[in-house]
Amino acid sequence: MNADNPHIRAFEEEKKRNIERLGTSEELKRQSLAWIQNTADYKYTYNFTWLGRPIIQIPQDIVAMQEILWKVQPDLIIETGIAHGGSLIFSASMLALMDYAEALRDGTILDPSKSKRTVLGIDIDIRAHNRAMIEAHPLSKHIQMVEGSSIDPEIIGRVRAIAKKHKRILVCLDSNHTHDHVLAELRAYADLTTKDSYCVVFDTLVEDMPEELYADRPWGKGNNPKTAVREFLKKNDCFVVDKELEAKLLLSVAPDGYLKCVKDR
Repeated sequence: MNADNPHIRAFEEEKKRNIERLGTSEELKRQSLAWIQNTADYKYTYNFTWLGRPIIQIPQDIVAMQEILWKVQPDLIIETGIAHGGSLIFSASMLALMDYAEALRDGTILDPSKSKRTVLGIDIDIRAHNRAMIEAHPLSKHIQMVEGSSIDPEIIGRVRAIAKKHKRILVCLDSNHTHDHVLAELRAYADLTTKDSYCVVFDTLVEDMPEELYADRPWGKGNNPKTAVREFLKKNDCFVVDKELEAKLLLSVAPDGYLKCVKDR
């Protein structure tokens, strides 16, 4: 994008003003939260797929991740929580597009088997039917899976060993949503995030939702990803919450969860 082009610059400036206005509208925030609450009984997030696999995500967050991934151009995406594998397939498709765009730019022949871009999924229980569907997917060459607890020292060691082989890393945390578990994940993996990339913590929205929605879960108000993020940020100045992205989305399961890495470590 040519930022010096006056038409492009004017469009970007208008967009920035619109986002700033969205971020200051308490009424829109209230309506957005109410909408999410009202659709929860319908399991709204369960109703979407990405290239054939259930992704269990709000579409706005999917679009946000697309924007982030294209901007960061990671060669490794670390994801905790696999479920049906839709997020892995989404990440793999973005990595494949990056390879394709790179080949077009360089005038080379694309050879997917030689790609160094990988999405690494970690889950304590990868169901056999889900593993089979993920491994049978055309984009599986970009996917590596590790079964085990994401906070197990042995698993953490394996992930960090893989991370050493990569230069630009993005992290997504979306497994057990209790405060202690998410905080342990942040302490285990957040520092792998490279400067200007993101550590995205999903389901921080739990803190803002009615307590009864999680009556059958070990997490809820005061014990969830958002409380973990708040505690983590108290002692870590390498990350800031991307409030501009949050304002743009309005509908998101990750308010205060898009953490941008602003310092090298």
